[in-house]
Parts: sequence; C-alpha cells; structure tokens
Amino acid sequence: MKEISCKLLVIGAGPGGYVCAIRAGQLGLDTVIVEAVKPGGTCLNVGCIPSKALIHAAEEFEKAVHRAGKDDPLGISAGQPKLDFATTVGWKDNIVSRLNGGVAALLKKARVKYVQGRAQFRDGKTIEVETETGLQVIRAENVVIATGSAPVELPSLPFGGKVISSTEALSLKEIPQKLSVVGGGYIGLELGTAFAKLGSKVTIVEALPRLLAQYDAELVRPVSKRLAALGVEVLVGAKARGLSSKGDALLVETADGKDRKIAADKVLVTVGRRPVTDGWGLEEIDLDMNGRFIRIDDRCRTSMRGIYAIGDVTGEPMLAHRAMAQGEMVAEIVAGHRRNWDKRAIPAICFTDPELVTAGLSPEEAKAQGEIKIGQFPFSANGRAMTRQGEDGFVRVVARADNHLVLGIQAVGQGVSELSAAFGLALEMGARLEDIAGTIHAHPTQGEAVQEAALKALGLALHA
Repeated sequence: MKEISCKLLVIGAGPGGYVCAIRAGQLGLDTVIVEAVKPGGTCLNVGCIPSKALIHAAEEFEKAVHRAGKDDPLGISAGQPKLDFATTVGWKDNIVSRLNGGVAALLKKARVKYVQGRAQFRDGKTIEVETETGLQVIRAENVVIATGSAPVELPSLPFGGKVISSTEALSLKEIPQKLSVVGGGYIGLELGTAFAKLGSKVTIVEALPRLLAQYDAELVRPVSKRLAALGVEVLVGAKARGLSSKGDALLVETADGKDRKIAADKVLVTVGRRPVTDGWGLEEIDLDMNGRFIRIDDRCRTSMRGIYAIGDVTGEPMLAHRAMAQGEMVAEIVAGHRRNWDKRAIPAICFTDPELVTAGLSPEEAKAQGEIKIGQFPFSANGRAMTRQGEDGFVRVVARADNHLVLGIQAVGQGVSELSAAFGLALEMGARLEDIAGTIHAHPTQGEAVQEAALKALGLALHA
C-alpha cells in the first residue's frame, strides 16, 4: 500500500480529534485522521448523545406514567402508558447513525483523509495502521493524540455477563427489573435516574460519604430529593465487594460495616474513566506522563516536538467540549496562529433530574483566593420555572468582593444545562456583577434567575 505523507495526523475521531481535523482542513493543512471504530468517538457513539436520548425518552415515559389515573395539576389525564423499548433503542441508534454520517461528511468537506483502522506508532513521525486492505504507513510533520478514555473496571466486578459498563447499559435490549449502580458520580446518576424512570428498581452504591462528591452539598440536595421521590435507594459510605455465588446479587459492605445482598439483574459499574494510553504504541515514543495521563503545556504540546495531545487522554475535566476546544486550538497552532489554553470558563453539566451546571470557581475555591460576594436566587421565585413545574433549584453567582469580577456560576434545576452557554460567556468575557445585573434578560425565562442572582449579590434583588 502506498505510503501517505501529511502535515497533520490526528489519532482518534472523537469530539476532539474530528474537530481538530476539520479545522485543520479548513485552514488548508494536509490532514489525515485515523479512527479504529466509528467517527464521533465515545461521546457520539456510546456516551453523551445516546445517553441523552435515553434520558429524554425516560423523562417522557415517566411523565406519562405519573399522569395515568391520577389527578394532574395541569388537568391532563392519560391511560396507562406502555414502553416499546426496542423502538426507543431504534430511535436512539438512528440519531447516532445520522450524527456519524454528519461527522464523516464534514471531514470530507474539509478535505480530510479518513483512514479506518487502529494506529500504531513506529516513531514520533511515523504511524502504521492495520486497515481492511492491509498495512497503511503514514508519515506526518505533526501528530495529535486524541485517543480518549474508557470505563474503569473494578477487580471485584470485571465487565462481562451481568456486570456492565455505561457502554453496555446504552445497548441493552430490555429494561432490567433490578439494577444496581456502583458509583454515585454523574454517569451513574444520569443512567440510574433514567432506568428508574423506565421502570427499573434502582439501587446506587457509593463508597464516598455522599453522591456527586465533585459538587457542593447544596447543589446536590435537590438531586438527592428527586432520587428518593423516584424510589431509588442510595447507599453511601458503602463498598461493592462482588457478585454472590449464584451471580444474582451484588455483595455490599454498608457504612455500618454490615454485609448485604442486593438482588440485581444487571450491575452497572460507573466508578470513573481511564485514559486510553495502551494499544497504539506509546512505548515506541518518549512522552512525559502526569500519572496515567499524557503531560501537556498550555498549547497542548507534549514533551516531544511535533506531538500534541488533547481531550480525555490529557486529564480532567474529561469533557467533550474541552476536547473540542483543545482540538480547534491545536489545528490553529499547527497552521501558525498564536493560541494558548485557558480552562477557567469550561462549564460542566450533570444531566440528572434536576440538572446541575457549574462554571468557574465554586464558593469554597473562590474563598481561598480572597473575600467574595455570593448571590443566590431560587427558581421557586421564577415565573417560568413555576409554569414548567421546575421550581426546585437555584442559580448562584460567585464574585470578588473588591471589584465584583465574576469567578464562578452554578445552578441546579430543570433544564439548566441550557444556561451553561451564558455562564461560560460571562466568565470568558470577564463580566462583573454589574454587567450581568445590567443586561436585560427576557421575561418570562429561567435565565432571569442569573440576573437576579447578580442583583442579589449587589444587595439589589428585585424578586427575592
């Protein structure tokens, strides 16, 4: 097979990789991208997109179940709903397929050469790919490693059979009657909540003292309240020990040191994700590492000249939009533009019920830098939230006390993921409390809570 030479080679066509390749192609760089599975990576194929499709279907089904034979405050009544899960899965798969095709079309439009197969480094400038038609050798002036991450496996609960990762959870053919979720982080709670709404009896087992430990307790409280309302059992300070001898139950050591068996048709393990640093010849090159991750600087350069790394393989936060931003930046750097990486304004979203959004510094992190002002506005005082029956939650703005520079914004509530762009923009533009408070927000919208939180921090709240 004829050898390929290019200006830029991207390994991995996930969100970071394909965005990097598209931007590079747009900038006129001779670009090749290599992907072992399908374009779109984990996020599009077995992560962000299919999980949100499942979450939406679960929300719609739960609403219908709630209204069946009950007095609804909206005056809506309906018969007993039925779920054809095969149709649900087909709808989800169709969305993924359409987006796969969309990514492939965008790469083609940007004149990026797509190579299907697993890449392997020969040296820092040469990669070989096992394709369906034979071995393809690619030589590149610059290489971007965008190999992503994979679910972490527990020694006591190896994947297989009844023990599944998020990947298998999104490909189930039927709803498990009893589902145990090991890990109370965002992946476990998103999927656990969805399956509870679809009819599973869900138990969440978390080793730490509380759920969603990366968020402060005040933000998590409405989520815990909703889990209880859905009938989800939560065990915190508990350790999963493995499956029972018959394989029909999860063995757990509870917080008080007692042993317990939890009957389970499936055990979903969501204890984190690990960078994919094996299987593509890392041992053939000499990169500095930061623990399990590839070490990078503020331009995503590794310790080897001409080799960049982006996305999950470089560490936290493992977010698709972080990878995308890094990929776009690296393409522009290779094209000769002056760019560097600033992660202060990356929003993080947990698609639980209600949703969580954070951007910038938490109150605790901000306090460590000096005196601060905090403004918090409840959705129970927001007209739009009330009309959507989503008044459980709030928006909180954190700013410096001296010059009112906004350092962080957090929210919990129904649909608050759509406020994340406003949060990120405020931080990116260096907004002060007065900037947000003085911006006219449309009424009636949940976005008004952002303005009201800023006004409250200034001691000028109108509706609270």
